[in-house]
Amino acid sequence: MRKNETQITTIIGMNAECDGDFKAEGSIRIDGTVNGGVTVTDTVIVGASGCINGDINSKKVIIGGEVYGNLNVPEKVELTSTARVIGDITTNGLVIDEQAIFQGSCNMNQDTSKRPKPNRRAVKEMQKEAKSAISDALKDAESASAGESDQS
Repeated sequence: MRKNETQITTIIGMNAECDGDFKAEGSIRIDGTVNGGVTVTDTVIVGASGCINGDINSKKVIIGGEVYGNLNVPEKVELTSTARVIGDITTNGLVIDEQAIFQGSCNMNQDTSKRPKPNRRAVKEMQKEAKSAISDALKDAESASAGESDQS
């Protein structure tokens, strides 16, 4: 097994339904339905057919299905293209695919003592670059629409 690979110790199958809070050691994959909170010591993987109606507490989460509850995940939350999350997320790392659905709030990196303070000069430079990119994009859009109206 590679270092970054997750070893799944528990599987809740596609047609399984668990009513009540669920706790497990290690990593789990959920392809069925859990009606209650999920607390796991390592990783929770919610497959595309999986659904959790409750909060998740674990180190890492990868969601491809549906979650209706809050996520308290210190390391990383990943929402794939088929994910649907209705609830709040508290984590240090977040990856959301552009096709995923997320409705709620997100609190990230709350321990500011560990983060270096931003370099003011670098921040101003990034702001200039962002303004320049927006300006260029607007000019491109204007010239493209002007080209379309010339052809009409």
